[in-house]
Amino acid sequence: QCPDQLGVVARYSQMLLDAGAFITEVSNYSDPVTEMEMHHTLRPVEAIPRLLVAVSKYDHCLNALLTKWKSGALPADIVGVFSNHEECRGIVEWYGLPFHHLPMTSGTKSEQESQILALIAREKVTLLVLARYMQILSDEFAATLQGQVINIHHSFLTGFKGAKPYHQAYERGVKVIGAAAHYVTAELDEGPIIVQEVRPVNHQVSIQQMTHLGHDIETAALSQAVRLAFLGQFTFGITQPPSYSYASPTLKRCSSEKY
Repeated sequence: QCPDQLGVVARYSQMLLDAGAFITEVSNYSDPVTEMEMHHTLRPVEAIPRLLVAVSKYDHCLNALLTKWKSGALPADIVGVFSNHEECRGIVEWYGLPFHHLPMTSGTKSEQESQILALIAREKVTLLVLARYMQILSDEFAATLQGQVINIHHSFLTGFKGAKPYHQAYERGVKVIGAAAHYVTAELDEGPIIVQEVRPVNHQVSIQQMTHLGHDIETAALSQAVRLAFLGQFTFGITQPPSYSYASPTLKRCSSEKY
């Protein structure tokens, strides 16, 4: 990505051609013309992103990700799952993945986040996915991993934030409910939105029905957001190169997109 000006596509298309790359997709949008300051990422086509999942007690988003990973529909290598509770251990270990129980109290938040960062470094994690992880990350943690953490918010942002958004929506008598997958920033639920999903409702839908419908929406939005992030079709503020595992050590072709 870079500010728009004449020659951007021509110059970097030629650069990729000279490198023997084959462009399969390109997206462009216009910005005010300034001097070229391009940020780009190149990765081998064999690269497999490394994913770490965080969860608390609700397992519907986790289960959807694991099912897609197991079937090969999720283009990623899930390296493990961590949680501040034990409820999801069974489903994680059933899939043969490591489960890391990292409990947290008000006095151990800093220690727990240090353990998470150590786990991310050890496993060379590309993306941390908060699959209904019901803890607010510290500003320092969010800043350290800027552009590398995706969260699913069980509400149609920027509408109902915080706890029990479906109850808030019910009380307001909304006719559409939704969920939003977004990048995590220090500002709570204010990060760039990647995917939003909505469903119509009416006065006949109870809070319980709305919550169950919301679970379906959340899984769809989060799975699509993870896929877009891995395919490089939505990027945000990556401050350090991501890590990947490889299906083959031989670099034959590269793929790149301009956003």
